[in-house]
Amino acid sequence: MNDKEDTIVVFTARSPERIVEEGGSQAWVLNPARAKLCTWLVCTQNRHNPDHEFSDATEPHRTAFLLAKVSGVAPPNDGSDSDRWLITISEYARINVPDVWDHGRNPVRYTTLSELGISSDGHEFQPMTRRENDSDEGEEERPVPKGPKGMTIEDAKKGLAVTFGVKPEAVEITIRG
Repeated sequence: MNDKEDTIVVFTARSPERIVEEGGSQAWVLNPARAKLCTWLVCTQNRHNPDHEFSDATEPHRTAFLLAKVSGVAPPNDGSDSDRWLITISEYARINVPDVWDHGRNPVRYTTLSELGISSDGHEFQPMTRRENDSDEGEEERPVPKGPKGMTIEDAKKGLAVTFGVKPEAVEITIRG
């Protein structure tokens, strides 16, 4: 990652309310190791997916509508494929910056706030609130299970896959005894 690229931009058909409710923006095919190095998430609106079940877009097409602080990367909580990720956020601010999306074919890109013409100053950031039934399960930084049960090979593969930004199927573990 370029040292200057502190921002991940997504072109989403989800509304700002839904993104906040879901704890971040999902379900993206991305390199989780690279994405978690970003400080900022900028959500831009895609109004051209009205027939998809996940689309509840409310903002003008190509407009940046949400500026958020990235808190991590986790498996999605919407039942998406295992190769997709949720960019979790710790706080957010509503913004309205027209024509930020650059017509790129990939709905995820890395850049800087300044290249987008967006400043992090002067916004009233709202903290994410946890609902009673929320848990840390599925978060990338989850602790390794301990105790007499130990850890399964599958748990180890999943943890290593997140760390190295690959699919769990790409992890091979050899145990010598």
